[in-house]
Amino acid sequence: MRDIRRDLTRNTLAIVFVAGLAALSLWVLRPFLAAGVWAAMIVVATWPPFVALEARLGGRRAPAIALMTLAMLLLLVLPLWLAIDTIFAHAGQLTVIVNQLASNGLPPLPAWLAGLPLVGERLAGLWQQLASGGADGLVAQVSPYAADTGKWVLAQVGGLGGMLVQFFLVVTLAAIMYAGGEDAARLVRRFGRRLAGARGENSVILAAQAIRGVALGVGVTALVQTVLGGLGLALAGVPLAALLSALMLMLCIAQVGPLPVLLPAAGWLFWMGDSGWAVFLVVWSVIVGSLDNFLRPALIRRGADLPLLLIFAGVIGGMLGFGLVGIFVGPVVLAVTWTLLQAWIADALGDDSATDQADAPEPAAGEGRAVVAQDEAGAALEQVLENHVEAGGDTPR
Repeated sequence: MRDIRRDLTRNTLAIVFVAGLAALSLWVLRPFLAAGVWAAMIVVATWPPFVALEARLGGRRAPAIALMTLAMLLLLVLPLWLAIDTIFAHAGQLTVIVNQLASNGLPPLPAWLAGLPLVGERLAGLWQQLASGGADGLVAQVSPYAADTGKWVLAQVGGLGGMLVQFFLVVTLAAIMYAGGEDAARLVRRFGRRLAGARGENSVILAAQAIRGVALGVGVTALVQTVLGGLGLALAGVPLAALLSALMLMLCIAQVGPLPVLLPAAGWLFWMGDSGWAVFLVVWSVIVGSLDNFLRPALIRRGADLPLLLIFAGVIGGMLGFGLVGIFVGPVVLAVTWTLLQAWIADALGDDSATDQADAPEPAAGEGRAVVAQDEAGAALEQVLENHVEAGGDTPR
C-alpha cells in the first residue's frame, strides 16, 4: 500500500512538473509563437520546391536557403511596401475629392441608385438629407466619422513597424527551419509515433499535406482572382486600380473575395454614365468572384485527399477562430482529427479497409530523407537474409 502511494505521489509530481515546465516554455516563447507558426507553415508548404531548388544547385543548401529567403522577402515585404507607396501616392487625389465635397456639397443623386430594390429609397433619403444641409451640414455629418477614421489610420501606421518586424522574424525563422528541415521532420514524425504509433506518424504526414494543399489552394486562388479582377478594373478605366487590386488581394486571402471591390467599382461606372463598361465589369465580377468555388477546392484536394466539407469547415472555421493563420491551422487540426477518428473506428471494428485508408498518406518528395534511407536499408537487409536462406544457411535469430 505504501509503495502504491509513493508511486502515485511520484507520478503526480512528475505530471505537475512537466506541465509547469511546458507552460513556462510557452510563456518564454510567447513573443515568437505567431512568427514561428507562420514560418513553419511557409517551410512545410514550400519544402518540395526548396528541395528541387537545392538539387538544381548541385546539392548546396546555403545558396538554396539564400534564394528562398530572398523570395520570401520579395513576397512578404515588397507587396506591403507597394501598397503603402500607392496609398501615399494617391493621398493627394483623395484630399482634392474631400475638399471639393466640402466646398460644393454632394452632387445630384444618380437615378439608377434611387431605383435599386430594397435599399434605393433609403439611400435616396439619406443622400437628400446630406445634400439639404449644404457644405457645412455635410462637414458636420462627416466630421465624427473622419476623426474615428483618422485615429484608425494612425493606429495602423503605428503598428506598421511591428508588422515589418514580424515579417523579418518570420523570414529569419523560416531560413533556420530550411537549414534543419530533415531533422525537424524526423523529430515531429517520431513524436507522432511516440504518441499514437503508426497512426500518429501518418497524422503528421497528413498534416503536412493539408498545409501544402491549403497554401496552394488559398494562395493560387487569391492570386488568380486578384490578377483577373485588376485586369477588369484596368480595362474598364477605373481609377486607383493598383490600390484596389492590393485591397482585393488582401480580401481574397482573407476568404472574403473580390466582389466587395469590383461591385462598388461597377457602381461608380454607372454613376459616371459609362453603362457599357459598368455592365462589363458586373459580368466580369460574377465570373471572377465564382472562380474560388471550384478552383480552391480542386487545388486543396491535390495537396490533401480530404473530404471537401472538411476542407471548407477547416478554412472558414479556422479563420474565424484564429484569424488569418487559422486558414492553415483549421484544416490541419481537422485533418489530424479525421485520421485519428478513422483509425480508432477501424481498430474498434476490425475494419482492415478503414485501417488501410487511415494509413494511406505517404511522405511527399523531399520529406523525411532519413525515413526513406531506413526503409531502403531494411529492404536490403531482407534481401540479404533471403539470399542466405536460399544458399542453405540457417536463419539468423
